[in-house]
Amino acid sequence: MRRWTFSKGHGTQNDFVLLQDRESMLNPGEAEVRFICHRHSGIGADGLLRAVRAAHIPEWEGNPDLWFMDYRNADGSVAEMCGNGIRVFVRFLLEQDLATGPVVQVATRAGLREATVYPDTSIRVAMGPVTLGGEVTVTVGGVKHRARTVSVGNPHAVSFVDDLQALQLFTAPTWSPPEAFPNGVNLEFVRRVGERHVAMRVYERGVGETRSCGTGTVAAAAAAAAAAAEPLPVSYRVDVPGGTVEVELTEGQAFLTGPAVIIANGELILPEEL
Repeated sequence: MRRWTFSKGHGTQNDFVLLQDRESMLNPGEAEVRFICHRHSGIGADGLLRAVRAAHIPEWEGNPDLWFMDYRNADGSVAEMCGNGIRVFVRFLLEQDLATGPVVQVATRAGLREATVYPDTSIRVAMGPVTLGGEVTVTVGGVKHRARTVSVGNPHAVSFVDDLQALQLFTAPTWSPPEAFPNGVNLEFVRRVGERHVAMRVYERGVGETRSCGTGTVAAAAAAAAAAAEPLPVSYRVDVPGGTVEVELTEGQAFLTGPAVIIANGELILPEEL
């Protein structure tokens, strides 16, 4: 049996298991990630965050001494970025005395990200540029919806609806044209609540419906601001089932502010073969 030390945390109820793997000795594969994230036979999480020195990530070309956020979806697939995850990741680094604040830099597959830690539980992350694309058709639960493509370092499709509760987010979405998202997509359904205030539900690729998606809230805010032809800079409140975050949109940069907490530390026991 393998015994790994872990932590569990969440940001607006988007939850993660965290591993410290400084020298990349654990390097869990898809089977290990699925086991850990399983909500009945494992710890249960929307994804796994592995803290590893950036020097051990071949595709990283920046500072090798940074902590790299190796993020895996619950199905074991690799993702470029996670907006809620990076806040939880930073909280983990601070609580494990692996970093000092109030400013923490993190290496990710979407590039360097800088976080600012506030005295309460909130953390503000510079999310990089947001790129708005064209329209696609997405189908969920047999219903077709028009959606706008948005990149926040990872792929999104944002669709505006009048009733979030009526959505059937039980199965993975399909989209047309199929080549729009060769590596899958995070699908956000958004309802306008008020001025610069939206609510959303999300189906995350490799996971299913989650209580929140950080990059998804940025995509939702960017699409809402564009649809309203609002000049930048602009700030949006985004409500998700797990809470509320603030998204700031500026020329060439988006910022995401929301809570991040560690709720448990323990020892994980994995079978030798999965």
